[in-house]
Amino acid sequence: MTERMQIEVWADVVCPWCYIGKRRLQSALAERGIADEVEIVHRAFQLDPTASTTTSPTIDHLAVKYGVSRDDALAMMANVSNVAAGEGLAYRLDQTMTGNTRDAHRLVLWAQETDPGAAQRLLEVLYSSYFEQGRGVFTHADLVSLAAEAGLDADAARAMLAGTAYLDQVVEDQELARSFGASGVPFFVMDRAFGVSGAQPVEVFLNAIDQALEASAH
Repeated sequence: MTERMQIEVWADVVCPWCYIGKRRLQSALAERGIADEVEIVHRAFQLDPTASTTTSPTIDHLAVKYGVSRDDALAMMANVSNVAAGEGLAYRLDQTMTGNTRDAHRLVLWAQETDPGAAQRLLEVLYSSYFEQGRGVFTHADLVSLAAEAGLDADAARAMLAGTAYLDQVVEDQELARSFGASGVPFFVMDRAFGVSGAQPVEVFLNAIDQALEASAH
């Protein structure tokens, strides 16, 4: 590699396909042997910026959103969980809650500015806690605890969340995604030139990575 590849990842921490996409990107990078040679940047994208700060069961939210029964919503969850299992993830979607993810994104953006490696650890903790353990990722108490688990300073995280830091960046990241034509997540951009929309098969990630590597070599 002549230059370090940058991969920007627009995602929401309550998006089940985003965790699957994260795993598939990691698999592609590992297959190319460059997992430690790229810079991965988290970009905030809220699936529902207007979501209430009061949480409610995701199953009820899905049933209302798609106009289906709770049983149908459970079936939808089961389908996603089966795909996740293929990536080694043990989803428990029927235990998840829905809420506003603005503060979770602020926390990741803060961590990223503090230590990019810590931000990726924090994202993994957030995803696993939410999807595999049915834990909350919405309140400041939830987030401070998860930050500590990722090796970040709990007091510093609490102080940041108590203010308004990174609120503008959450909005700006979302607007940037839309300027690139993205209306949903996950959305991956390699070196601002090659994109992958959705949790595509590993082969699709490999193709985009190879194009970016070839371009950087010239």
